[in-house]
Amino acid sequence: MSWFLLVSMAERMSIIVAIAFLFTRLTRFRNLLDHTPNTREKILLAVIFGLFGIVGTYTGITISPGEVQHQFPGYLSYEDAIANSRAIGVMVAGLLGGPLSGLGAGLIAGIHRVYLGGFTAYACGTSTIFEGILAGLVYRKLQPSGGVSVKAALAAGIAGEIGQMAIILIMAKPFVKALALVQIIALPMTLANSLGIALFIAIVHMVVENDRRIGSIQAQKALAIADKTISYLRTGLNRNSALATAHIIHEETDIAAVAITDKKVILAHVGRGADHHLAGSPFLTKVTKQVLDTGELKVATNPSEILCKYKNCPLQSAIVVPLNNGEEVVGTLKLYFSKRRAPDKFMIELARGLAQLFSTQLELGAVEKQARLLQDAEIKALQAQINPHFLFNALNTVVSLIRTKPDEARQVLIQLGNYIRQNLKSSLNKWTTLEIEINHVQAYLAVVQARFSNRLQITIDVPKHLYAVKLPPLTLQPLVENAVQHGFKKITAESSIHIKAEDGGDYVQITVKDNGVGIDPAVLQNLLNTEQQQGKDKIGLINVNGRLTGIYGPESGLNISSKLNEGTTVSFKLPKVKPNNRSEG
Repeated sequence: MSWFLLVSMAERMSIIVAIAFLFTRLTRFRNLLDHTPNTREKILLAVIFGLFGIVGTYTGITISPGEVQHQFPGYLSYEDAIANSRAIGVMVAGLLGGPLSGLGAGLIAGIHRVYLGGFTAYACGTSTIFEGILAGLVYRKLQPSGGVSVKAALAAGIAGEIGQMAIILIMAKPFVKALALVQIIALPMTLANSLGIALFIAIVHMVVENDRRIGSIQAQKALAIADKTISYLRTGLNRNSALATAHIIHEETDIAAVAITDKKVILAHVGRGADHHLAGSPFLTKVTKQVLDTGELKVATNPSEILCKYKNCPLQSAIVVPLNNGEEVVGTLKLYFSKRRAPDKFMIELARGLAQLFSTQLELGAVEKQARLLQDAEIKALQAQINPHFLFNALNTVVSLIRTKPDEARQVLIQLGNYIRQNLKSSLNKWTTLEIEINHVQAYLAVVQARFSNRLQITIDVPKHLYAVKLPPLTLQPLVENAVQHGFKKITAESSIHIKAEDGGDYVQITVKDNGVGIDPAVLQNLLNTEQQQGKDKIGLINVNGRLTGIYGPESGLNISSKLNEGTTVSFKLPKVKPNNRSEG
């Protein structure tokens, strides 16, 4: 082994890795690391790292005939070979994007190597493609279990270089010259390139982990802001609520200014530029009108895009996001910055997250107002039972996950949003479908499962041909929630809930069954007796039973059977045809 060659290879590997590190600073590339790449992104990775492979070839070290002759005196050749770091780019493509990226990068770098010529041209071109495919297969094997680790990348690099040396010995002619070359380059290239691949993957892991950490901090910040603003925004979007919300955001973030508008005027502006972005005046920026018209987030990267007419306005860039009340855009939230550059993705996600939370709060306020106007006592009582405890438990679950498992915390928030949205819509609709009810239940159970670390076994057996069956909203979810809250002393890995729908011809039989503690016979006898109700524990069951019997008749009321320490089964019959001669109430 040539120590000079090893040191030289290490130097060139360091150059490639340094370039790679600088590359991870680019927003476009960092975005590729945030998720499993799609086909277009895999092709992009192939092109990027195929070019890295070409750079690795050009930074290689030429092995001259004299060095080969030194190994085998008396053998003279006039063709050179190249000890290189081409494998780093090609294998990283496969480890980040899978077989398609690895194959693509291998073809780009491999064909280029063949074009350069030399007695190892075809062998090195073939081995480059082999290394890309090998790395892609490692990705496919390890991605489902958490991705490619640094150790796995190092092992893949070593295997790839060993494979390259074997291909050179098989394909390059004459064999004696190929053997001499391999004796010179095998150990230096294997050590340097495998270490370079491992370092590159370590850099990628560091970048991804840092992004997740920042994302977790931003998510916590968004939740903290939402918690402080909820009491204001539930009164609606007005000057008082907007001013209080803008002050809270400005205090909690390092932002030059915060503004909130409705569809016509500035409701509040806090921070720099407040001397001319005045509350009550028409909004000055063109980008605000674009957001109101399209309902999509817009980013202004310079004053010309903001289009403020004030000559010395200190606001140089901005993020503008729509505020919705249901499906209608009712205003905008604007985060302003004093530097002329595109805001980073974390600030964009913070703005997007705040807008979504604020929109939910506005929707909550609007629904509460309509609920008061409608005087819907039964639905209000049912929602009052469902929302508070569940919401607090869900938020506590998110808080516990947000640092250690930010992706899981994000999924819980998404399911919580789905649950709340459907719960709010239920107060406005007299009818829904079995499919929507099942989706509502699944959103609820997803949050419950996160809280109990997926210990609760859930089975949902509902044939798809029954999805369109009509029923009153909030019929199935309260039964499932009752099973979760009261069916078990403690949720264990043995705890289970089974939801089933059976086609009975003219009706659908729906059953919710648990294997929990059961119900005492004395309690079971009066469980649906409204006159003996002593608290909120039975509101859900009584409400569901009252609405079912009021709409369909006594034959559709709840049928509850239970045995102590064996579990409880709640079932009801649902006619397939929605009744025309009855009214809900």
